[in-house]
Amino acid sequence: MTDVLRRGRASVAFSFFAQGVTFALLVTRIPAIQDRYGISDALLPVFLAAVPILAGVGSVITEQLVKRARPSRLLRWSQPVVLLALLGVGSGDRTAELAAALGAFGLTVGALDASMNMLGVSLQRAYGRSIMLGFHAAYSLGGILGASLAWAGAHWHLALWVSYLPVVAVLLPATLVGSRWYVDGAGPAAQEEPGGAGTGSVVFRLLLPLCLVMTFAYIGDSTVSNWSAKYLQDTLGSSEQLATVPYNVYMVTTLLGRSIGDFGVRRFGAAGVVRAGALVAALGFAVVAGAPGAWVGMLGFTLLGLGLCVLVPQTFAAAGRLFPGASDAAVARLNIFNYVGFLIGSPLVGALGDAWSYRGAMLVPMVLVLVTLVYARSFAPAADRYGGGHERPRTTDVGRGSNGL
Repeated sequence: MTDVLRRGRASVAFSFFAQGVTFALLVTRIPAIQDRYGISDALLPVFLAAVPILAGVGSVITEQLVKRARPSRLLRWSQPVVLLALLGVGSGDRTAELAAALGAFGLTVGALDASMNMLGVSLQRAYGRSIMLGFHAAYSLGGILGASLAWAGAHWHLALWVSYLPVVAVLLPATLVGSRWYVDGAGPAAQEEPGGAGTGSVVFRLLLPLCLVMTFAYIGDSTVSNWSAKYLQDTLGSSEQLATVPYNVYMVTTLLGRSIGDFGVRRFGAAGVVRAGALVAALGFAVVAGAPGAWVGMLGFTLLGLGLCVLVPQTFAAAGRLFPGASDAAVARLNIFNYVGFLIGSPLVGALGDAWSYRGAMLVPMVLVLVTLVYARSFAPAADRYGGGHERPRTTDVGRGSNGL
């Protein structure tokens, strides 16, 4: 494996890590942001919904931009804007300033998420084996660090800009330096791979099963991130302190599962890992729904982290295999359903919990995750199962580093 690929892999992994830190610093300080700008409880959901909506718009725009510019260029410039937008969120004083900062964050984070995963998919193709879960493990690690920094800022009662400025000051130049080693797609060789559903365009009918899986995965993820603390405290009777533990456990097990997930894909194939992940996640929701107490509930959230963590990375990888000559467009379009699931998940569980019960509401994402089993075959085109005696020859043309733009 060439040094170009190794440096490209490390630089993209660092971008995933930096984005994990950035996003965690934003979402875990929402109460502080609300207090800083004096936003009412009625208006807050509007601001929160605007970010994923604009991110979806950014992903749509990215699908068009990659026809004219390499994903490495889009990632190189979108990541600094996202970091500066985070600083803007923490530095403003008026609602209009917050709206502008969140608007910039939403639009560019869509481009950032899409272009990061485009580069990850193309690097996996060049490596000829599963490495996509490792990139998302770096994101999980960044999320854990970002949440820890946010806790420290809240614990010491630091102003938002004081919490954000050192992080931006470190990550912004580091990501710009790392962007020198981005490696774009494998060029014509990628279009010659067998098993694709077309080399020049994305057929949405064929991509739809992966879009549904992406949506279901993020409904599950947003259920944990938005409702785990409330569920443990209000339904299972835990203390306020203990109620903060499930999300941390979920993030740690997500990191663990993604760190070892690529080895599982190489050994058992992508479809096998996705089936196992869906079953473990469904079991996790079932345990949460039926838990007699807080500690059993935490066991359920632990299982959820181990199960859900493999679905999103493998969905992006499957889109790249399904459309080998149009993987960038496929990834950008699929990325939209990341935000669709995020938008649907939390309100869906909340509405069902209020109208029925929160235990019953946990069964809905369980059923949706189980539907993934129906689409598992979409994850394993016959010619693209990596490892375990099925590894295909590595691509000889690994594309150009972003310095060649």
